Amino acid sequence: MDFQELVHSRRSTRGFKEKAIPKTLIAEIIEDAKRAPSSMNSQPWHVHVLTGAPLDEVRRRNMEEMVAGKPSKRDIFTHGPYEGAHRERQVGVAKQLFAAMGIARDDKAMRQDWVLRGFRQFDAPVSLVLTYDRVLDPGATCHFDLGALCYGIVLAAWDRGIGAVVNGQGIARSDIVREVANIPEDEAIMTCVALGYPDETFPANAVKSERTPAEAFVRYVGFD
Repeated sequence: MDFQELVHSRRSTRGFKEKAIPKTLIAEIIEDAKRAPSSMNSQPWHVHVLTGAPLDEVRRRNMEEMVAGKPSKRDIFTHGPYEGAHRERQVGVAKQLFAAMGIARDDKAMRQDWVLRGFRQFDAPVSLVLTYDRVLDPGATCHFDLGALCYGIVLAAWDRGIGAVVNGQGIARSDIVREVANIPEDEAIMTCVALGYPDETFPANAVKSERTPAEAFVRYVGFD
């Protein structure tokens, strides 16, 4: 796919077909994504690919813990609730998604169901759990590097007709993910990417989140 077409057509996928992704195809996606830049070529990343029974156990236990009101247990520090412009953008995409799914503002049951889908990683057939070498903490450099790898995964998948959504809710209970996937303690769990063939009949998959005009966040210094 042409690069501009690739980046402009890509959208987050939140509804997937019940169709397995061949292991060879996942390997191709990661092979392309690993060309992402990293600080001084440190390549601090690890990718744990889950499917089948292990993934089902992760999403079941993750959802059960959150429904029970248990607190999140993440390996990384989080910012807490968004405020200001960041909150406005969060609410904006939520409105787009709820409108597409026909979820009314006062429909608490449907809103709760949507939240639980996130904790189930949107029932995707594959989850890529992204981790980095814990020895590199504290510091944001390795987080930045993992972001580059993550975007590479998303684009490489889309180029092959595979949908993806970066899903922090899927690792809200990182202790469960670590236990089930047998992830070593010297790796910190950053996020996960849900992968699968997009279900084109799922309304939310048609939603394309809005982007702020470049002039609102770009400055040119030293140009005529």
